[in-house]
Amino acid sequence: MSTESNTPLSNAAATPSCDTLIRNVSVIDGSGEPAFVADVALAGGRILHIEPRSDANAGKSSGWQAAQVIDGSGKVLSPGFIDVHTHDDTNVIRTPSMVPKLSQGVTTVIVGNCGISAAPVSLKAEPPDPMNLLGEASAFSYPTFASYVDAVTQAQPSINVAALIGHTALRSNQMDRLDRAATETEIAAMCEQLREALAHGALGLSTGLAYGNAINAPTVEVLALAEPLAEAGAIYATHLRSEFADILEAMDEAFRIGKHARVPVVISHLKCAGVENWGRSAEVLEALEQAQRYQPVGCDCYPYTASSSTLDLKQVTDTIDIMVTWSEPEPAMGGKLLAEIAAEWQVDLMAAARRLQPAGAVYHCMQDDDVNRILSHPASVVGSDGLPNDPLPHPRLWGAFPRVLGYYSREQKLFPLSVAIRKMTGLSAERFGLAERGLVREGYWADLVLFDPETVRDAATFSDPMQPAEGIEAVWVNGVLSYLGGAQKAPTESRAGRFLARQAGVSGVLAS
Repeated sequence: MSTESNTPLSNAAATPSCDTLIRNVSVIDGSGEPAFVADVALAGGRILHIEPRSDANAGKSSGWQAAQVIDGSGKVLSPGFIDVHTHDDTNVIRTPSMVPKLSQGVTTVIVGNCGISAAPVSLKAEPPDPMNLLGEASAFSYPTFASYVDAVTQAQPSINVAALIGHTALRSNQMDRLDRAATETEIAAMCEQLREALAHGALGLSTGLAYGNAINAPTVEVLALAEPLAEAGAIYATHLRSEFADILEAMDEAFRIGKHARVPVVISHLKCAGVENWGRSAEVLEALEQAQRYQPVGCDCYPYTASSSTLDLKQVTDTIDIMVTWSEPEPAMGGKLLAEIAAEWQVDLMAAARRLQPAGAVYHCMQDDDVNRILSHPASVVGSDGLPNDPLPHPRLWGAFPRVLGYYSREQKLFPLSVAIRKMTGLSAERFGLAERGLVREGYWADLVLFDPETVRDAATFSDPMQPAEGIEAVWVNGVLSYLGGAQKAPTESRAGRFLARQAGVSGVLAS
């Protein structure tokens, strides 16, 4: 990427000015439409002007005076990527540089997924599983959602932050134990906390009904909690009660909750997990399409055949590889396969898993054909589901978005580049109601990524996961140059992210 500073232009007093001018760049604007060549001017944090270039005006000056001019020839300029499924809740405050996300072109993260959120939380002891994925007890210091918003604003991370409210977090606040259904009084208290959060800009409610500390919540508990969402124009996102054999029943439960509350439903990281479930993606997507006939429904997914979470005894099996990523009592076992650990200890898999608890794991539980079918479906957007506090994280934390561009679009030709970008930008902004984001449009916020379409790729691997992507040239957040790629591959000294509150009247349109 070549730049010029303080470019002299003749008759400067008569020429329009801007902060940044990106010249001769191939714009893929996030709408799904094909690329076009243009000069793009940024000022005041927004996209000020887009001037399409043609053979007739090729090589001519655009007439703009800019503090910084960037030659985008041969590169693509797209909206910054929106990571709709993250667990960066505490990291955007504790590690505001957010290099794993910024380095792959992500300019906005949505936190609070899978029923776990950093706020509102008042812990009585250590965070319950899987809230421990967000950090130790000291990381949870936001008893109200308003206090969390204030903390994000004060930290000013390098990327924008929007947030869901976790059902398990609400349960932990109000219940003495989580292995039962909530009482009416407890539900009422949870609803009150949810309303406070919605009033301060939360996007909606998330659940993680597959996890041990939420699985005993009956559907009626979630139905009641979803009721405040409609009046706020919010959404319901869910890690289904099952992603294995009972996935269709779990999807039906999610659709019922959305219908009851009259709100859009987002199925988190849709997958067909477990060997016995492989090949069912067509059936699963048909169920989603049937639901779309009657209500707004969509899904997110990540571009890998392996999942990652805490080490769940219910998922321990010898039919897939399970890699331990961390273990509190046995930290030296991180990076080893569970089967190898069991053999070393001369015990069975379940005994080894129990000895490792609490722990984290990567599960190689999916099939390529199912991932391809779900990822390419029109209802799907991309989320990394990365776990930033894992000592040996799944490579999706650093590589999800460039993997879609490089491996799935350029190499596998699963979909055109314009479709890949829409799944990570424009459609994502529509889905979660992020106003004036997700498109390269005049007047929109200048969240942008410049990349080389021929070289962009994920570099993170399961054995070496903390690697920045290749081919990301530059990233702007709210008009501020925040990351430079090339040989440097480092954030700039400027952090310009902000908290993105749910906009009144923007209710998460689920376009397909």
